[in-house]
Amino acid sequence: MSTDFQIYNTLTNQTEKVRPINEGHLSFYSCGPTVYSYAHIGNFRSFITADLIFRTALSIGWEVTYATNVTDVGHLTEDDLTDPEGEDRMVKALNSKEGEHFVNVWDLARYYTEMLTSDWRQLNLLEPTVRPRATEHMREQIEAVQKLVASGHAYETSQGVYFSVASFPAYGKLSGNTLENELEQTVRDVVVDPEKKDPRDFALWKKDDKHLMQWFSPWGWGFPGWHIECSVMAMSYLGEEIDIHAGGEDLIFPHHECEIAQSESLTGKKFASIWAHTRFLQVEGEKMSKSLGNFFTVRDLVAPVEEGGKGIDPLAVRMTLLSGHYRKPFNFTMKTMKGNVKHRERLQEVMELVGAPTEEDSSYAGEMGHALKSTYDRALESMLDDLNTPSALAALFGGTKMILGKASDLDEEGRSSVRHWLADMNALLGVVYSEERDTSDSEVDPLAAQVDPLLVERDTARKEGDWSRADEIRDQLTALGVEIMDTPEGAKWKRISTI
Repeated sequence: MSTDFQIYNTLTNQTEKVRPINEGHLSFYSCGPTVYSYAHIGNFRSFITADLIFRTALSIGWEVTYATNVTDVGHLTEDDLTDPEGEDRMVKALNSKEGEHFVNVWDLARYYTEMLTSDWRQLNLLEPTVRPRATEHMREQIEAVQKLVASGHAYETSQGVYFSVASFPAYGKLSGNTLENELEQTVRDVVVDPEKKDPRDFALWKKDDKHLMQWFSPWGWGFPGWHIECSVMAMSYLGEEIDIHAGGEDLIFPHHECEIAQSESLTGKKFASIWAHTRFLQVEGEKMSKSLGNFFTVRDLVAPVEEGGKGIDPLAVRMTLLSGHYRKPFNFTMKTMKGNVKHRERLQEVMELVGAPTEEDSSYAGEMGHALKSTYDRALESMLDDLNTPSALAALFGGTKMILGKASDLDEEGRSSVRHWLADMNALLGVVYSEERDTSDSEVDPLAAQVDPLLVERDTARKEGDWSRADEIRDQLTALGVEIMDTPEGAKWKRISTI
């Protein structure tokens, strides 16, 4: 089986083999969120694409240095116009109704960063090698802006410091927005600094001694533009040249285009070999919007019903988000979600059948092992082919069906092969079990503490023929948001979701 890893490169508009600068060691940067609110499922579709790049590289034995940032300052509401006149999203959030819960903007940033990492773990994304924060790399950003000014790639006005697009002739090579593109110039004229030399020039530093988040710089008190942070943090942890840079398609222009211009002006080297972008997500065929009632954060979907969520298995949410190819627009529907809840239940049946994987389950053996190795190879080949997740999931579902169909014939050798397959598939796709399951087993589930005694009492009532009491207990359990399933092995339960 070939282990060539291919990714579609937005820069060249073609699928290319990933060739790490340092053989066998991938350097990889993916843009994280601005932490002014909870990240939504559209954000996480992009984050999961990055997670799959990480997992696929690890699955073929590469070492990976993976950095994904947290923007906790400097992302302006007008950054789509690359001009510093918009209101900072962090400050806007603090002034909103939700912002009333926070003492200051720093507390708001810390809280939503913690919520991001919590949701990250819920959806079983691997922890990156490093998760740098913009506010922790201010010195490096100021130094980078100084270098750009000194080299003639940037200049100062009374309002801020700007990158001179005219100084970088290759500007537009990623997005196609070139110096000759009059439409894009017109768009940028919407917000004007009269001292700017060119309406296309973008902000590197905003002068503002009244801003809630500010630092002292050679240009006075202020804060950085949005784009400079990623260039600085990527180069701080990955070097001046990196293998892959990823993010959502909305970042192609202006963010990634500006990153290329400032980074390559700083170093004179190609910033990233491959640019990978995830397409937009819709919900039920429409753009996600709070006014339409189809705007979902992770916690909206996975929180228990009694806590106001929909009670959906987090790994079913993950499975749904990766069920469409990352380079195609994706329609997130509750119908698809229901199907993936069923797929997750079948995977849990397999886990209950053979037990959780251990370090001793390290090989494929016998007829079952040979068949499962084939399904894993198909899944890996699919992921190596530009992250073909629909094909990889089909291999997972096919293996699950095969295992359950031969459950009664499994000997210990076969069970060990199944456990090894589960571990391999999870390492690749992250949808079989939570990576944190060992650390969470000791935690007490508050709902289970209520449900388990009631199940024991219901079982006793049924044995004694007290069907009225048994029905009363079932009603109590239903009111708790619990579904009871009577099986030959006894009663089992699960949380009721509202999908």
